Amino acid sequence: MGRTAMSAGRVVGAATAVALVLGVSACGSSGSGDSAKAGGGFTYWSMWRSDEPQAKVLTAAIADFTAGTGIKVNVNWVGRDIAKKIGPAIAANQAPDLWDESDDNVYGATASAGQALDLSPVLEMQVPGENVPVSQVIPAKYFDMEPKDPSGGTHYVIPYEVATNAMFYNAADPAITAAMPTPPTDWAGLLKVCDALKAAGKACVASEGEDPWSNELFFDYLLNGAGVNVAQLAADKSGAAWDNPAVLAAAKQVDQLVKGGYLIPGYDATKYPAQETNWASGKAAFYMDGNYVTSEVAKEVPSSWKMSSLLPPTAKVPDATLFGFAIPKRAKHIDAAEQFIAYFMQKKEMIGISTTALNITPRADIPAPAELAGAQQALNSPTVRQTFDGAAGSWRPKVLDQNYLDFWHGKTTPEQFVAKCKADQVSYWQTQG
Repeated sequence: MGRTAMSAGRVVGAATAVALVLGVSACGSSGSGDSAKAGGGFTYWSMWRSDEPQAKVLTAAIADFTAGTGIKVNVNWVGRDIAKKIGPAIAANQAPDLWDESDDNVYGATASAGQALDLSPVLEMQVPGENVPVSQVIPAKYFDMEPKDPSGGTHYVIPYEVATNAMFYNAADPAITAAMPTPPTDWAGLLKVCDALKAAGKACVASEGEDPWSNELFFDYLLNGAGVNVAQLAADKSGAAWDNPAVLAAAKQVDQLVKGGYLIPGYDATKYPAQETNWASGKAAFYMDGNYVTSEVAKEVPSSWKMSSLLPPTAKVPDATLFGFAIPKRAKHIDAAEQFIAYFMQKKEMIGISTTALNITPRADIPAPAELAGAQQALNSPTVRQTFDGAAGSWRPKVLDQNYLDFWHGKTTPEQFVAKCKADQVSYWQTQG
């Protein structure tokens, strides 16, 4: 998986997967749309390109599903523009019966407007061959973190892949193991690790200086650790939420990274992938990003690397981005689409997301690839959260991004950064009507 809902549009690939044929139980289906009898079918639009590993895993599952049920799947590998196309397709009554995307894009493009079907019935359906309902293999915590649609529901996407953001590093690097014999338990401990690395001649953090999103993750996790909900902060039209002392405290912690000289030299004058490459070549210890970064550098790092990850030590809850299935409310073949969702939830099908696409699934009984074991362990937390607590729309680019880059580049103080964000947020909400 590449950068989709997270940052730029980077994509990585892998090989194909094989799945087995099993029957599907329609128990618990919503009963809407055409019945999923043998010979029926449905249309499916996917966010993946046909040559991507997720598409190969899904293609194998589609073939097995059709062979086992007689239900044909007319799939269109739309790619990353799918969220822009689904709305107009719904308006023209030409929407697919099933589509997949990240949870935030499903919400923004359909669920927020009441155009996404409630998939609660799918959670009651049996996972083929496993004698358990879907709800027992997909943890409720992934739905609990979602924003509610107009009906108050959060079951508008059923995930088959989960991503998280963390500080990735090479656990086999002697300089890192010497500086960090055990993971730090507080921010001061992280800075102590950075001091030891600096003394050994290694930068602590590699940063793509012109990418606000990945660098803002430090601030996001620090706010989370301080008990500040970023979505609520962003929604305050008065801007008074920025006066919370915890917000300034988090900014001051970020400033310690900047002013302490812990960021890789020259970071503020480079663009992706310069610093990712420097990190992969061992010039810096940590790289904050989504877990897709492990695949992005897989061909760059030597075999001696032992990829690992940790959250900033103040973080209370890991963030998560879901990638999964959604059904437009106006879909014509709902039953068939729901049956395929339940079909793909079986371990024998979904395991390809780990073994072939090299990513994490929402099923805890499917081990993540070795390089993502730490990320999966973090996601085993009883609760998860959306990045920036789900703050969406144009708030980040209009209020946070440039102000944060100025701050991250050392051009402003923590106090100036907070004050500027507060002022820009007031202006932002005045223009939103």
